[in-house]
Amino acid sequence: MKAKHQRLTLALVALAAITGAGLLAASALQDEAAYFYAPADVKTKGVEPGKAIRLGGMVVKGSLKRASDGVTIHFDVTDGKATVPATFSGIAPDLFKEGSGVVAEGAFDAKGTFIATNLLAKHDERYMPRELEGMSYNETTHEMKVEK
Repeated sequence: MKAKHQRLTLALVALAAITGAGLLAASALQDEAAYFYAPADVKTKGVEPGKAIRLGGMVVKGSLKRASDGVTIHFDVTDGKATVPATFSGIAPDLFKEGSGVVAEGAFDAKGTFIATNLLAKHDERYMPRELEGMSYNETTHEMKVEK
């Protein structure tokens, strides 16, 4: 076999190996990927029970209820178009409260309730720790200033 044919054969084998590895990785990741859904997406498209997803939206004011066991929380998530009931058992983040943004990881049960396994509370870009409220940063002089 000529050297030219050997290089061509090697290139084709390498291409086949890379393609096979890519398909295998895509197949493995397909089962592990958690897609992001808003409540309106859930209502219009539907999500099969047990499928791992991320549900994002705002916690509806007045919907946050703690169960008697002290660790289970029932709440509703909305995006302004639709509302989805959700439950979480565990320690919620400090920023998790009514009227705040949340991304919950988990799956729907057969009744249509989202069972969260993890909560990620979100805050806006204007977040300021209580200790620093009333202070501002001057970018020109690089100094902190207390506002009165």
